[in-house]
Amino acid sequence: MQRKCAFFAERVFFIENLRMRQRLCIFACANSVDLAVSAMVNKTIDEMKDLLKNWTLPVAMLSGTVLYLLFAFTPSLNGAASVLGPFFDQILPLFMFFILLVTFCKVDFHKLRPVRWHWWVALFQLIFIGAVVALILGFRLRGQHLVLAEAVLCCIIGPCAAAAPVVTVKLGGDLETITTYTFLSNFITAALVPVVFPLIDTDIHMSFLNSFLLILYKVCLILVLPMLLAYIIKHHLHRLHQAIVSVKDLSFYLWAISLSIVTGTTVRNIVHADTTVPFLLLIALLGLLLCIVQFAVGRYVGHFFNAVVNAGQALGQKNTTFAIWISYMYLNPLSSVGPGCYILWQNIVNSIELWQHRKAEERK
Repeated sequence: MQRKCAFFAERVFFIENLRMRQRLCIFACANSVDLAVSAMVNKTIDEMKDLLKNWTLPVAMLSGTVLYLLFAFTPSLNGAASVLGPFFDQILPLFMFFILLVTFCKVDFHKLRPVRWHWWVALFQLIFIGAVVALILGFRLRGQHLVLAEAVLCCIIGPCAAAAPVVTVKLGGDLETITTYTFLSNFITAALVPVVFPLIDTDIHMSFLNSFLLILYKVCLILVLPMLLAYIIKHHLHRLHQAIVSVKDLSFYLWAISLSIVTGTTVRNIVHADTTVPFLLLIALLGLLLCIVQFAVGRYVGHFFNAVVNAGQALGQKNTTFAIWISYMYLNPLSSVGPGCYILWQNIVNSIELWQHRKAEERK
């Protein structure tokens, strides 16, 4: 009897042990599957992040274009479009403000001083402006010829883009020198626009002082105020400063969002332009040629001062949002298509530059 009980107990123990091993095996297999699936999901997410990071600019441009066309040509979305249009027009300056604020929080303010290539880049900008103004006055351009010249002029006289320091740093350039030139460039533009525009458009009825102060006011809101706030934050609000600079590439992605908004605005201007398609294409082609020339001249100047990236971005990358505004304010509104197209070309150039820089870094 005792033997039978012992044998029965052994069988029960063996069966329970076998069941436990089976459960452990099933649990281990399930855990392995979960880990494998989790690894695959994380890898996919990382790859998508890298893809979006590497192609941020074209993705932003494409999304801005698609979203505008979707809202513009979908009747059921007309109500939303009428609300979102003015909303995006209002928040765009805020994005530019925060881009500069985040960028300036990373700046060493003691290094913000002019260098030699600043003056050469500014000189070439003045030469280009003088050539276009001389062409307009010398040949007394009118009609579509004047619109073409005004579109070109807006692309030249526009200041260095507020986002230029962001791209320059991504390309391995120097933040302080490009930021200094961005600051100087805006004041050069503020002084030139009130002088140049009344010469080429006799319909302007505004005194020099009023024009100067109006443009200077716009520049100060976008450029000077965020610089002052960044200085205060960096030197007196250390926790807030650390919180801002700890977010990697924050200004770059803010710029991508603003680029998407501006691209949608550009497409809207092109769609509603009261002219022919060939004329719009001619404006776009001139914008492309001018973009190539300005980047090339800037890089050529920069190679004499070991500042190829900085000088190229300084002369080539324009604040087209500001250029679009001054073209609407002072010139034929159709001329705004020029800087509107220029933003597409300059960001295609930026995309190519970022891709080349990334490939060069990978080869190191």
